[in-house]
Amino acid sequence: MTAPQLYVSFPGTAREALGFYAEIFGGELSLYTYGEFSRTDGPVDAIAHGMLSGVVSLGGSDAAEGEKTVAMEGAMLSLLGAADPEVLHEWFHKLADGGRIVDPLAPKPWGASDGQVVDRHGLHWLIGYEQAQ
Repeated sequence: MTAPQLYVSFPGTAREALGFYAEIFGGELSLYTYGEFSRTDGPVDAIAHGMLSGVVSLGGSDAAEGEKTVAMEGAMLSLLGAADPEVLHEWFHKLADGGRIVDPLAPKPWGASDGQVVDRHGLHWLIGYEQAQ
């Protein structure tokens, strides 16, 4: 069974955004332009389809003229326990660069550590882990 995967419509920033996530999370990044897909509803060098595959997988493209672009409200991308605590702290700080920390990644009263950040491309992340026993 496969899990749902986020696919984001970016406002002409798909190449930059998906490259940003690839630098943070690693993995394999594939990008295809409107020209390569013979699309005429946007600039020839715009991204028609992009996919980051790895520990964190996410897809996206540049929105065509008149299409809506990413606006995260009431949803977060959860990376709870997705890596060792040191890696999660590194990802959190890299996502915060040019973004906005909503809640610092720190120990919480219930015993876990977590935090929230909205990155420079508008995605809202929840990152955290359980304390070692």
